[in-house]
Amino acid sequence: MSFVANSTSFAAPDTYFGIYNELSKYNVHLNVFERLWASWYAFMQNDILATGIMSFAMHEFVYFGRSLPWLIISKIPYFHKYKIQGQKIPTAAEQWNCTKYVLLSHFTVELPQIWLFHPMARYCGMETGVPFPPLTTILFQICVFFVLEDAWHYWFHRALHWGPLYKNIHKIHHTYSAPFGLAAEYASPIEIMLLGLGTVGVPILWVLVTGNLHILTMYLWIVGRLFQAIDAHSGYEFPWSLHHFLPFWAGADHHDTHHERFIGNYASSFRFWDYVMDTESGPEAAKKRRERKDAKEASKKLQ
Repeated sequence: MSFVANSTSFAAPDTYFGIYNELSKYNVHLNVFERLWASWYAFMQNDILATGIMSFAMHEFVYFGRSLPWLIISKIPYFHKYKIQGQKIPTAAEQWNCTKYVLLSHFTVELPQIWLFHPMARYCGMETGVPFPPLTTILFQICVFFVLEDAWHYWFHRALHWGPLYKNIHKIHHTYSAPFGLAAEYASPIEIMLLGLGTVGVPILWVLVTGNLHILTMYLWIVGRLFQAIDAHSGYEFPWSLHHFLPFWAGADHHDTHHERFIGNYASSFRFWDYVMDTESGPEAAKKRRERKDAKEASKKLQ
């Protein structure tokens, strides 16, 4: 871990906040979050361990923390009118079984990969020190990652619906035809690694090409992607849902239809791949498809 000048030159105290207070004396130009960040690495004295613990804790906190509101909403009758498949409210047993499977997957499949993330990130040139990059740089890179990952997700997700791949890999994720937030990562280990490669691989490719990426941006990107995935599986459509304001955004309305019909709507964050490739799913999309077909046949008759 490369710190700013004087950040590790003091006689290190025994506690994390002792290190924070001492480091703050010599690095007044850093903001509070940057000091907390640098103090964590100085306290751990092992970059791989520091990144591994922080990455895994962040993932668990965000995943289950973001899923909790949807769990609460499912228990409040008032919100049932916003349920897309209103007759399919997940039971406590279904949510508990899903939670156990996801936790097992996190500790056996994702944890080993997270543990190897720091050396891989440093090898590829990802920055882990302080100060952090400008907010404009962070936001721009996250937007690029959303677009590129969406393309990866669309094509690999679509491939997973091919007979043998669906039967042996993707079918597990479709256990719940009316999804709920916790089911976002309810999938086979192969699918988790395959689709997760897009989430992690896109930033890795970015830093290999540009040489410009901070691990904080990577964290914020993953947080955004987790929010998107959990919300897309929530099963709820509100008048204030994001796609009403950003028509190209997918959201729960888009992905719930995929789970209900088992086909179409393969993209993760946006709608344009399904639109361009004519793989939109649902009654409205089917109606438009019929209208285009009828118009084409009518045009042929006139020729």
